[in-house]
Amino acid sequence: MRKKISQIAFAIMIVVMLVSCKNTKQKLQEYVVTYNKSIAPSFRADNVTLTTARGYINDSKIELRFETDLEQSEKNKVATSIAFIRMIKLMIEKDQIPRQLIEEGVQFDVYFLADDNTVLAKEVLTGESLKYLLK
Repeated sequence: MRKKISQIAFAIMIVVMLVSCKNTKQKLQEYVVTYNKSIAPSFRADNVTLTTARGYINDSKIELRFETDLEQSEKNKVATSIAFIRMIKLMIEKDQIPRQLIEEGVQFDVYFLADDNTVLAKEVLTGESLKYLLK
């Protein structure tokens, strides 16, 4: 009986280890799917109308886009740049942008877009830039 229990426990342990041993590319794919299905539909931030994620496996990069209802203007660029950085920091704290992926070498290109899809603000998150961003 003990032998059988030990075998079952060992089999469960092996399955858990195999499931948890994902490589970075698998984690990248999983994050993009999860973001678009779970995070994006319920995401709320001032002036943000839509958010999406796109993964580039060969480049080890994820692109996050935040479309807004703001017009493209210098005034809006300046005003949103501060709010944009705060939003990114909050998303990292909430693990909506996983720090682990960045530390594993995945680059996040994060865009804050005006109502005509032109760039209001852009931030590139890498292991190096993360140190400065989270100070």
